Amino acid sequence: MAVIAVFNQKGGVGKTTTCLNISASLAMLGRNPLAIDLDPQAHLSIGCGYSVVASSESISAFYRDEKALDALIRYLPSGLRLIPSHPDLSKVDALLGKSTSVAGKLKKGLEVKLAWEDAPVLIDCCPTLGVLSLNALFAADRVLIPVSADYLSMQGVHRLEAALNVLEGPLKRKIERSVVVTRFDSRRKLAHEVYDQLKERYGQNLCDTRIAENVSLAESPARGQDIFSYAPNSQGSQDYGALTMELLTKGFFE
Repeated sequence: MAVIAVFNQKGGVGKTTTCLNISASLAMLGRNPLAIDLDPQAHLSIGCGYSVVASSESISAFYRDEKALDALIRYLPSGLRLIPSHPDLSKVDALLGKSTSVAGKLKKGLEVKLAWEDAPVLIDCCPTLGVLSLNALFAADRVLIPVSADYLSMQGVHRLEAALNVLEGPLKRKIERSVVVTRFDSRRKLAHEVYDQLKERYGQNLCDTRIAENVSLAESPARGQDIFSYAPNSQGSQDYGALTMELLTKGFFE
């Protein structure tokens, strides 16, 4: 079971879009992925067609009521499995923030109920470095960092890199990471400059595949669909398919 945290502290970089569509691509390849929506905004859940989910049937129940993770799984026709979120998840910081063991709660829950599975787990993190994101990072084997092709987003990923380096101390291990450029507009000189600067800094940790700015990628979550279901012939579909294959080739989901 490989656990991947999809994380960036900056919003609007395609974090949820990336988690949704890589998960869907893995499902199409028969990898039986599990996507966990760990963001109180529940955008991943909405993108999977679950716009209304009871709190007791969401990841909130795992933290609040000690409900087992496997009891919360929803099965989508595409083959993707989802543990949905709920706005109540925003209360986790207040409820559990003082607990010394809270950072490892998700890791323990995965190990107890899902460690036997040979299937990737992708966690859509909230865009803040709090209790929920720490849960994801402590549970994760690797971190995928989407960064949109603009200057401010690039600065954000540098700060995130510094935060991950600090966390390696308490975790007592190296946090393997990959950076993927999203919302790439090949017509803009700045987009190419941002990619080149990221390549110089992160080298092999930067994905070769770039996710182009694409209208279908913005529209598909509103329809409760991944890009492969909504617009299978779109540039977005091609890009996320290519990104998934690149990450598979690199052993990112092993």
